[in-house]
Amino acid sequence: MFETLTARTTDSILTLMQAFRDDPRDDKIDLGVGIWREPDGTTPVFKAVKAAEQHLWRTQETKAYVGMLGDSAFHTAVAQLLFGQAPQRMAAAATVGGTSAVRQLLALTRVARPDATIWIPRQTWPNHWALAQDLGLSAQPYAWLDRAACVLDRDAVLRDLSGVQAGDVVILHACCHNPTGADPDPDLQAAILNVLQRNGAVPLIDAAYLGFADTPEADAGWIRQAAACLPEVLIAFSGSKSFGLYRERVGLAFVLSDHAGVVQSHLAVLNRMDFTFPPDHGARVVTEILNDADLRRSWTEELGSIRGTLRTSRQRLAQALRAELQSDLFDVLTDQVGMFALLPLDETRVAHLREVHGIYMVGDGRINLAGVTEETCPRIASALAEVMRGRG
Repeated sequence: MFETLTARTTDSILTLMQAFRDDPRDDKIDLGVGIWREPDGTTPVFKAVKAAEQHLWRTQETKAYVGMLGDSAFHTAVAQLLFGQAPQRMAAAATVGGTSAVRQLLALTRVARPDATIWIPRQTWPNHWALAQDLGLSAQPYAWLDRAACVLDRDAVLRDLSGVQAGDVVILHACCHNPTGADPDPDLQAAILNVLQRNGAVPLIDAAYLGFADTPEADAGWIRQAAACLPEVLIAFSGSKSFGLYRERVGLAFVLSDHAGVVQSHLAVLNRMDFTFPPDHGARVVTEILNDADLRRSWTEELGSIRGTLRTSRQRLAQALRAELQSDLFDVLTDQVGMFALLPLDETRVAHLREVHGIYMVGDGRINLAGVTEETCPRIASALAEVMRGRG
């Protein structure tokens, strides 16, 4: 059966994870994988998650299947976080993590409008392109970052998006989600939504990092604006990062539409075809946290600590690079938000950093600031300065 198959290329991030594990050096540094880590390299369980799990252990009386769309209480709790209140015109389906939510929404697009073009930021996560391709959807890139200056190219973004057509889907990154670390300011957010409204395109907002720039409610601001001004909005929510529930695969696909009932029936069929019943443990944990005042307070405090650490890491690296290079090129790091930044490095220099210095990052120069600690920062800055000067 399989003799005609040829090996397929593994996702570059997964390949990087394996290479880091296989590296025997004790002083290796991981700046690649998009997971929050403490300075000692661990990814702890949130205290609020532990408390919610203990409550579930004491009170939960069954592990029977939930419905194909998941638990409605989970839908409502996350909808209130994202929108302020659950919209009347909302369809929702629990999924197997955020990637599955994106897939279900793109699969729904294929059913509803198979000739739609999916517009994807030029700097994005590999799964956006892979999912569109796997589903047979036409996809086009639109500009995002000016690589040389490491800043968002506002004019190019609006110029490219002016070409979207009615019924096209535009993937947007919610707060802190773009791997460049460059988020649009409120004026650009409004301008992008105006373009979509004028042209009749539909946003698909990928949201996984609420709470990494500001409070979770504040970080949902662009989602709320889209819901207020556009007739149809797609949102893919992940609980992996904001709640630290990476392995529990907590996801939700939302659709805002005047045809929510019909959409809900299609989401149920899509879930049935892919996995029938979504996982529920992580969803219950999220629901417990969002609906309990004490747990929610604990959760937001822990997110606040993460935000503070990331801001310190950005400042630390920017200052160290300024000292090493005698240049303000990397001062832009302090203006960005979240875990990620995209450095102006090519694959040759990234390979040099990995092979010579044991510093791991994705081939396009994307780094996770969680790996920049007081201990690792001097080595990282020195190595980056070396390759930036061309000696790499």
